[in-house]
Amino acid sequence: MTAPGPRVLVVDDDPQMRRYLRASLSSHGYVIEEAGTLAEAERLLDADPPGLVLLDLGMPDGDGISLVRAVRPRLAVPIVVLSARGREADKIAALDAGADDYLTKPFGAGELLARIRVALRHASGAPFRAPEDEVLVVGPIRIDHARHEVTVDGALVHLTPIEFRLLEHLGRHAGRVLTHRQLLRDIWGPGAVEQTHYLRVHMAALRRKVEQDPARPQWLVTEPGVGYRLRDEAPPAPGASSP
Repeated sequence: MTAPGPRVLVVDDDPQMRRYLRASLSSHGYVIEEAGTLAEAERLLDADPPGLVLLDLGMPDGDGISLVRAVRPRLAVPIVVLSARGREADKIAALDAGADDYLTKPFGAGELLARIRVALRHASGAPFRAPEDEVLVVGPIRIDHARHEVTVDGALVHLTPIEFRLLEHLGRHAGRVLTHRQLLRDIWGPGAVEQTHYLRVHMAALRRKVEQDPARPQWLVTEPGVGYRLRDEAPPAPGASSP
């Protein structure tokens, strides 16, 4: 008999959305718990933390970001926000509060499942977080830290030092959204956090070197208004169903 998959706590006050998520995730082996309020969610989290939380922000008894802030100091459970709020400020607030990822409704079931897999891998000590002297492989991209080399589908790619540091940093956090400020601070230093044009220029150059079609990037993905992430698995197939 197959063992049950990770438990997922769905925190959403919309019964239709909870039914959709239950059906989509249960069919892939996940065990689903549900909470229609933040108070109920916090009680369930304290009683027996699940493997992952899917969290809506607009809850009847408060803002979902308050739950992230409340539980993050004491629980390392990955939290993926699912919200109709698409504003840059909401996404950044959720990520800064400690959420692991953010999906704007409506979303495809394929992408949701991919984001869940990424969050769970991070929580378990993801194998793609390679030490400095190891090789990091993300899709067709191979980063050799010791040799300071990058290959794409086996072909050597010549990167500038900044491009290498940017790709390496995204690779060490593969699958996760890194905000503009995080990237600017970590790559260029605290004095550059407002210089978003640095990122645009170097990301465009990096995509020309590692993407098959830089105008339609498959691996170096833009999160509009928020930042960038490097996928750690192939993107979902086109036409995946949406709620």
